[in-house]
Amino acid sequence: MQVISSKENEFIKHIKKLKDKKYRDINKEFIIEGIKLIKEAIEEKTKIKQIVICDNCQNTDVIPKDLMYEIAKYECVYVTENIFKTISDVNTPQGILAIVGRNTGEAEIDYTQDIIVALDDIQDPGNLGTILRTVDSIGLNQILVSKGTADSYNPKVVRSTMGAIFRVKIIECEDLEKTLREVKKHKFELVITSLQTENSIYDVDYNKKVIVIGNEANGVEQKIQDMADVKVKIPMLGKTESLNASVATGIVLYEYVRQKIN
Repeated sequence: MQVISSKENEFIKHIKKLKDKKYRDINKEFIIEGIKLIKEAIEEKTKIKQIVICDNCQNTDVIPKDLMYEIAKYECVYVTENIFKTISDVNTPQGILAIVGRNTGEAEIDYTQDIIVALDDIQDPGNLGTILRTVDSIGLNQILVSKGTADSYNPKVVRSTMGAIFRVKIIECEDLEKTLREVKKHKFELVITSLQTENSIYDVDYNKKVIVIGNEANGVEQKIQDMADVKVKIPMLGKTESLNASVATGIVLYEYVRQKIN
């Protein structure tokens, strides 16, 4: 078994470059790291190109035997512990990561679902990852993201999704306003979260709705606000006027769930 021990190795350089968004976009690849994400990627039949394993971790049985059996079906590359530390993106690596190919198929919107979530320039990777995880938790298979939204394949976003990134189709919109106009043609109504309304999120029937979540600092862009069929806000009893974007998204989406199961 050959073990890579040089940081000058071209494959190692390739992994390091995948930390850069432009390079990820060019190669249509991203990195996942850790036992849980690798296991989920295998279960979801994600396009895994290579799995990188720290040779020391393999010897110390850090990676479960049943997972190692599944990993053996893929192209595996072994590296020294020191090299793995240079390519890892976490403080305490588990000694396993993988290069995954992005889905390059047609990013067509699924109009059969009750609701569609759209993000207008969400900036924080942690927020984006948590929103993707929440969208997955309520059974949605897609999300629309504006060009100005944080990169969905940023390592922090990928970790925050806890595997949801393998199940939720991320549709990147060059012009979110134009995309939303097209969605409205399919008899969806546009619901905007806004503080400038007396309508509550509990006043809306969440059927054939597009829910737009705005930028953490500035909210939803004015041009998109002007397109809204309904503006809603989350009722709050305390002095805080607004909530974290991912928290707000969760509250709105679980009102949809409440209506769905009642």
